[in-house]
Amino acid sequence: MSSISNLQDYVTDAVEVVDFRLVRDREDAFDPSNVFHPEMAHQIFGETERIFGYKDLRIDIMYLAGPMKVYVGMRTSQCVKDFIGCNMKADDVIGAIVAKFPSGGYYTNIDEYLNQIEKANDFKPYGEKLQEFIVEDCDGIERTFEMYRCDVTMPEFFPFFERLQTFILWFIDAASYVEVDDPQWMYFVCYEKFKNVDGNTQFATVGYTTLYQYYAYPEHIRPRISQMLVLPPFQKMGIGAKFIESIYQYYKKNDKILDITVENPSSDFQRIRCFVDAKLCMQLPCFSKEVIKNGYTKEMADVAKKNFKINTMQARRVYEVIRLYYTNVHNEKDYRDYRLEVKKRLNMQYEKEMKSIERLKKAGFDEALLKDKLINEGDRLEKLHSDYEEAENEYDRVVERLKYSEL
Repeated sequence: MSSISNLQDYVTDAVEVVDFRLVRDREDAFDPSNVFHPEMAHQIFGETERIFGYKDLRIDIMYLAGPMKVYVGMRTSQCVKDFIGCNMKADDVIGAIVAKFPSGGYYTNIDEYLNQIEKANDFKPYGEKLQEFIVEDCDGIERTFEMYRCDVTMPEFFPFFERLQTFILWFIDAASYVEVDDPQWMYFVCYEKFKNVDGNTQFATVGYTTLYQYYAYPEHIRPRISQMLVLPPFQKMGIGAKFIESIYQYYKKNDKILDITVENPSSDFQRIRCFVDAKLCMQLPCFSKEVIKNGYTKEMADVAKKNFKINTMQARRVYEVIRLYYTNVHNEKDYRDYRLEVKKRLNMQYEKEMKSIERLKKAGFDEALLKDKLINEGDRLEKLHSDYEEAENEYDRVVERLKYSEL
C-alpha cells in the first residue's frame, strides 16, 4: 500500500463510465461494440454525476434482451480504501444503482447471470398483440417488430415491466416510476422478433410507452401519454412514431375517448408527434393543399379529433406543419401569408394577457401594481419574432421528415 498522490484520479464522471449492454447471447456480454451509455446519471449519483473513490472505474449494467433480467457489476484498478492512513470512504456504486431496482430484480454474480441466457430463449411478449411491422435499418437490413398492449389485468407483465422501467432514470430527466397497481395506467411495449443462431424465433425488448386514462366529464376518458422510451440501439428507426400510431389505432374507435394528450412533451417527442399527426391528417380532405391555404378552421380540429383523437391545440400545430409543407418559401406572398397565419396564433396569448389586465383595471386594481405585467410594443414584437423563428425551425424538421417518408 502507498499514499494517494492525486485525488482527482479517483473522481469519475458517471455518464462516461456506465456501460449498458442488451444481451442476446454470451458474446454480447463481452462485446465492446454492444455498449451504449446513459444520457444522465444525476438521479442515481446526485446532481454532479460524479463518483468518488475509484481509479479506472467501469460500471457494467446488462439486461437480457427479452426478459430484461439485470446484472450490475464494476471494475476498478484501485480504491481509496487500499491506501495506508486514508480515512476517506469510496462511494457505494453498486448500492446506489440497485437501490433503484425492484427487490431481487438483479444479479451481481456474472456467472449466475450468464446461466440465465439460455433460459431467456423461451421469453415471449406479454399482453395483446396490436400490430407487426418491418423496418429497414441503416444497413439496409429488414427487421421485424411487434407492438403489444398491457394493463392491470395482466399481473405476469409487471415484474418484467418494473425491470424495464429502470432505464428511465438514465434517459428521461425528472422521471419517476409508474405505480403499477393503479388500474388507469395503460402500457404499450415494442419487441423485435428475430431468429437466433439455431434458427429459432426469439424476442428482444425495444421500448415502451405509458398512458394514464384520466376521467373527462361527463362520461369520457382522456388518455395522456406519460413516458416514451426507445432503447438507444433501436433509436432512429421510426419506433417512436409506431408507438403513437399504435396508440391512435387502439383508441380511435372507442367513443368514450375524448382526445389524447401528452404530459410535458420534450421537443424530440413533439416532433415525432407532429410528424405522425401531420401524416395522418394529410389524408383528410380538409387538410388538402387547396383547402389549407384558406386558413385554419374549426372543422380541421373537429375532424382531427373525430378520426384520430388529436386534441384541439395539437390540431392547430398540425395545420401549421402541413401548411408549411405546402408553402413555397421562395414565393414572397406565399411565405408572408404563412408567417402571418402562425404569428396570428402566437399573438393570441399576448391578446389574452392584455384582456386580463383590462379586466383587472375595471375591477379597480391599482395600475401601478399592474405595470410589471405590461409588455411594451417593442418587446412584444421581438418576442413574437423569436417565438415564430423557434416554431418554424421545429416545423422545418417535421416537414423534411414528411418529404423523406414519401421517397
